[in-house]
Amino acid sequence: MQNNNQINSFIADWAITGGSELANTQSFVNGLCALIGVDSPNGSQPDDAHNDYVFERRVFQDNGDGTTSFGRLDAYKRDCFVLEAKQGTDADREAAKRGEADFFGKPAAEKLKQGTAKRGTPGWAAAMLKAKGQAERYAKALPLEHGWPPFLLITDVGHCIDVYADFSGTGKQYTQFPDAARFRIKLDDLRHEDVRARLATIWTDPLSLDPSKEAAKVTREIADRLAALSKRLEAREQNPTRVADFLMRCLFTMFAEDVGLIPEGSFTALLKKMQTRPENLTPALTDLWAKMDTGGFVGALGDAGETVRKFNGYLFKDQTVIPLNADEIGLLIQSSEKKWNDVEPAIFGTLLERALDGKERAKLGAHYTPRAYVERLVLPTVIEPLRADWAGVQAAAASLIEADKANEARAVVEKFHGTLAQTKVLDPACGTGNFLYVALARMKELEGEVVSLLIELGDKQYVAEMSGHTITPENFLGIEINPRAAAIAQLVLWIGYLQWHFRVSGEGRMPPEPVLRDVKTIENRDALISWDKKILELDEHGKPLTRWDGETMKLHPVTGKKVPDEDARVELERYVGAKAAKWPKADFIVGNPPFIGGKDVRERLGGGYFDALFKTTDVPESADFVMHWWDKAASLLLGGATKKKTVRRFGFITTNSLPQTFSRRVVAKYLESKDRISIIFAIPNHPWVDSSDGAAVRIAMTVAQAGKAEGLLRTVADESAAPDSVTFDSKQGMINSDLRIGADVTVAVPLKANNKLASRGVQLMGNGFILSPEEAEKLGSVPSKDVPRFRSGKSGDANVIFDYRNGRDLAARPRGVKVIDLYGLTEAEARDQHPAVYQHVLSNVKPHRAQNNRASYRENWWIYGEARSEMRKAMAGIDRYFATIETSKHRVFQFLPIGIVPDNMLVCSALSDAFWLGVMSSRIHVVWALASGARLGMGDDPRYTKSRCFDPFPFPADVSDTLKARIRDEAEKLDALRKKVLAEHSDITLTGLYNALEAIRVAEREKTAIEPKLKDIATRGQVSLINQHHDAIDASVAEAYGWPADLSDDEILTRLVALNRERAAEEAKGVIRWLRPEYQSPGETVKAVNRDLDLGDAPALPVAATIIPWPKTLAEQVSAVANILAASPSPQHPRDIARAIKGTNAKGITPVLDALTAIGQARRLADGRYAA
Repeated sequence: MQNNNQINSFIADWAITGGSELANTQSFVNGLCALIGVDSPNGSQPDDAHNDYVFERRVFQDNGDGTTSFGRLDAYKRDCFVLEAKQGTDADREAAKRGEADFFGKPAAEKLKQGTAKRGTPGWAAAMLKAKGQAERYAKALPLEHGWPPFLLITDVGHCIDVYADFSGTGKQYTQFPDAARFRIKLDDLRHEDVRARLATIWTDPLSLDPSKEAAKVTREIADRLAALSKRLEAREQNPTRVADFLMRCLFTMFAEDVGLIPEGSFTALLKKMQTRPENLTPALTDLWAKMDTGGFVGALGDAGETVRKFNGYLFKDQTVIPLNADEIGLLIQSSEKKWNDVEPAIFGTLLERALDGKERAKLGAHYTPRAYVERLVLPTVIEPLRADWAGVQAAAASLIEADKANEARAVVEKFHGTLAQTKVLDPACGTGNFLYVALARMKELEGEVVSLLIELGDKQYVAEMSGHTITPENFLGIEINPRAAAIAQLVLWIGYLQWHFRVSGEGRMPPEPVLRDVKTIENRDALISWDKKILELDEHGKPLTRWDGETMKLHPVTGKKVPDEDARVELERYVGAKAAKWPKADFIVGNPPFIGGKDVRERLGGGYFDALFKTTDVPESADFVMHWWDKAASLLLGGATKKKTVRRFGFITTNSLPQTFSRRVVAKYLESKDRISIIFAIPNHPWVDSSDGAAVRIAMTVAQAGKAEGLLRTVADESAAPDSVTFDSKQGMINSDLRIGADVTVAVPLKANNKLASRGVQLMGNGFILSPEEAEKLGSVPSKDVPRFRSGKSGDANVIFDYRNGRDLAARPRGVKVIDLYGLTEAEARDQHPAVYQHVLSNVKPHRAQNNRASYRENWWIYGEARSEMRKAMAGIDRYFATIETSKHRVFQFLPIGIVPDNMLVCSALSDAFWLGVMSSRIHVVWALASGARLGMGDDPRYTKSRCFDPFPFPADVSDTLKARIRDEAEKLDALRKKVLAEHSDITLTGLYNALEAIRVAEREKTAIEPKLKDIATRGQVSLINQHHDAIDASVAEAYGWPADLSDDEILTRLVALNRERAAEEAKGVIRWLRPEYQSPGETVKAVNRDLDLGDAPALPVAATIIPWPKTLAEQVSAVANILAASPSPQHPRDIARAIKGTNAKGITPVLDALTAIGQARRLADGRYAA
């Protein structure tokens, strides 16, 4: 590094500049670069594309009305920082001479004036506050491809550099870095090598300073060692709870020595001494923990003993020590030598997740939550509204300081801190506390900024006395059904709190005793129901009733296949006096409830729990389990039973099936009610990678608040680096219950015209029905001379063995398997008429069915679980039908002969006319299906849901015979060509064909080449011809609707929703456009309809804004105006904003807008309007 003379010279030269506005920012930065050993900024070039590291970098801000604002960054380095000088620069001085305004619409002279503020005064604090706000606004104005810089540097030349960081890439969380105690680098601090090194890294490798990366690495290393020790101890002790409690005491003691709560290095030294005398470990640790409970002298610490503080609380009431051998003590030593004060407190969650065995993981649906995903939900749910409040307070304080009302400014900040310190966050399924810890960490960051401003405003007495009203674990409430997880969550909060205590207060400032208060904010109970008592269900002999545990399998003695183990039982319980559980009062609710599909709840949690739960709620039984949490939080958002609204926002991670029918109904109920809520943030389909076991699922994130408001919808653009990095596309607007912006397809209703024609295929509920060709032949299956037809249930049905197709058969290659179908036969008829088949089903199906919870499945074991009788009726009059794979990357429809039994993962349409195949293969229907269906699986594949994709879809009507024939012909040719290609090339699949088709379309659009493998498939598979058929179908179907062929997806959806509404109105008047009238309504005469349809072409009128009362305090007024301005797509005049507020006018709004402008939260345009 640099020699002392150079350092002393730099400090001395710049210290004498004082607060002069003439201090030269560029000279200071150049000198600083030389001091820390990095290159100085380059010369600016005319083309901004080359100005990635320069002074006076130009930026442009879109005002939302076709105009732009222009500004300059004092210094900028791409992917590193924006630097803003309090004094301004030479360019500002030149602009002031010319009388020009700056980027924010303020005269440039004002920026120079703020540079003269005397250090140590409220005016100086306000000037630094404004400079930070301006830097944030400049960062927002950077080109989109630059992204958000990780650092903001706010400098008072010759005095200090304030460092703020946001590693999230969102630009919404620039916080003091590395913490409140060290974020301000004064000139004299440059004498310290670590400070200079930190600044140099901001210039050269800023992302390496992200503390979460090092924390994750250390956490993983410690977890590996402690997991090994835990496994050894559990095997020996046979008491996992005892082991976990012992290790938690060890872990906290390691943390305590690293942060100075007990003498530095004392616990590690004790372990090293005990490694040579393991037999002394038990008395030594027992004494240490007893004294940590009460405070006192510990002889085993240090060379001559040490006195320790009183910690407890609760953690050290139990001082049980598990004896360890030398190797096991060695594992503890390896862990204790790590830097625990930087470790991620969620390590305890990681340890617990690893401790859970496979059965428990499946039963509780507990997925490990990556830290990045937790942040992604906590920020919009909890932190962004708090920071919006804080921005209002900052603007109000700056305005009061300018008016020479410093005491009032201090009072405004104090009031905000008091409110912040009383803010409660609830996680009603908290697990090991990840969400609560992240909320605590972010709120303590915010509190650090508040305290810093109070100190700068001279409010030292308030700061000195605030230990009794600060953010502590008491602000964070949890409900957790797993007792060990609940205990760990409480400890996570205390460690997180102590970490942030030292970061905010400084490493030398110890918390008051007892260090750990006996506060239990994590409740170990069920979050959804409470009950008076649980009693066992008994049979007539008084013995407990049991059921199969739903998991354990055994090999069948005859077939050798896995079947349920009837000896693996759990007792049935009944919940007496069940009622809805109450949640503690909170301002925000956030979390990640268990992932259990609606159809699995009864089996996974037991019939007793299931029955008790649904006595307390109107959530649909088929909705995912998580929706019970969503429903309860939404109710509380509206005030619950008392209608007293205390919850500001809630946010949950849910399964990505939330937009599906039954889960979506829970959301729609609250979005469509008069006293409604709005989804103000959503990611409908997010990858989820469990870093502990690699489990891959898809999730959705939703955040809601009361009232009607637009939201931010983020869709994944790139997840190749998940979970470390996921990039998004964003869109602002009203978010519908299907988590989309735009035409609300969820309001479309089922049409009678489509009734009885679509169905999922059969659900076997027993793989024993499936046969290989050889097995089928042995059971007497013989080829028929007649066209085979699967059973309709009528007396003429003869065959009981048929070809069978599932989704994989259609997507790849048919397996050639057969299936037994005994539909329409009684057990006696099946046994007498088909004895060999009956024997096979008796041996291979009945054992599995006998363990099923549903009586109809057990009693009718020889029939499919879901035989689809309505589908069979609809198929009786046709010789072919078409099907699509329910969950598939590509939405493809194809004809199947009537003799093929379809699996339940196929959605079948009882339509044999290729005209309908053409319509459903068209882009118009595929766009509808993608929007109306959901997505499933880690592959994020679209799902075709019959009730949402087929039943409400408005098919074209009154189509001429000529056009119908054209569509019919193209559809027949398309279907035949695909089948021909697949028959000729055994290595090509249907999925492969459409992968190649998609690649061709992308290549044509982007003028690129496709990869050789796909090109080969495209050539041999005649994909260009397939593409031509699709193009012809798309154009002809658009003509059938009377619409242009080049409509956008949103335009198609808008028109289809409008058409659905028109058709529903027609049907209400008795006019039904049947697709198969001979089957759906035999003998009925179709009524003619001749009227224009409202296709939704007219632009939607803006929704009238909610009128709010003018708040009483300045800080609240600033927040209210900021929210209105942020929600507006275009700049607003003060009188426009005043129309949305009762009790003020443009004159009252203008100074509030100016206060926002002063701290960079708004911009004043030349015409008097303001932009966010």
